[in-house]
Amino acid sequence: QVQLAESGGGLVQAGGSLRLSCAASGIIFSRNSMGWYRQAPGKQRELVASITSGGTTNYADSVKGRFTISRDNARSTVYLQMNSLKPEDTNVYYCNAKRMYTYWGQGTQVTVSS
Repeated sequence: QVQLAESGGGLVQAGGSLRLSCAASGIIFSRNSMGWYRQAPGKQRELVASITSGGTTNYADSVKGRFTISRDNARSTVYLQMNSLKPEDTNVYYCNAKRMYTYWGQGTQVTVSS
C-alpha cells in the first residue's frame, strides 16, 4: 500500500519560513520523481516544485528563488523549504510521486498571514 505522509504545514507570518516533509512508503522511492503541488479552493492544482530521480529540479515561476525542493533517498522523504513566504502562498500543499503510476498525499495546510 502506497502512502505519502505530508507534515510541516502551519500558520506563519509573511516573510517567514516553513519546511514541508513528505515521507513515502510502499514505493521504490529512489526511482520516483517527486513533486509538491498546491491547490486553493475553486482552483486547479498547480505544480510548485519537482525533483527527478536523478536530482533535476523544476520550479513554478512564482516560487523561484524562495522555495527549494530536495530529497533524501535513504529516508524516502522529499522536502520543500519555503522562505520569504507571502500571503498568496496560502494553500493546501500536496506531495506527489510519479513513475509508472501517480500517487498523492492527503495534503497539508499552509497559511501565511499578512
